[in-house]
Amino acid sequence: MDVTRIDQIAIAVEDLDEAIAFYERAFGLTVSSRERIESDGVEEAMLNVAGVSIQLLAPTREDSPIARYLARSGPGLHHLGFGVSSVSAALDHLRAEDVRLIDEPPRPGGGGHQIAFVHPKGTGGVLVELVEDGDHHEHGS
Repeated sequence: MDVTRIDQIAIAVEDLDEAIAFYERAFGLTVSSRERIESDGVEEAMLNVAGVSIQLLAPTREDSPIARYLARSGPGLHHLGFGVSSVSAALDHLRAEDVRLIDEPPRPGGGGHQIAFVHPKGTGGVLVELVEDGDHHEHGS
């Protein structure tokens, strides 16, 4: 599998505007993109730090995965995103290694990227998102 970069570090938040204001005020970060992803029931904001995006994710509906995560765990680190040259090839590799997957096949994510999630039970407790390389980064999920 060809992991090319850390694409994003995703943080689940309850209020996106409040979280953005905090990261701007506390760390001097600015939003590079903001997008609503209806299929996932989230709104995201990307803040760039030395080529890695901090992805703030807030639910837009109660049945979204982020809403369920927040109800179960509260705000905090949600997942780690790896850039890969091909999500399909990465999934083939992980399947061959008997790694548990969430998404088969890849699906559209934010910014027009193809994505897939790897189940945390297959990665030692870390939810991993695979993000297909393209125009480096205005992405998300």
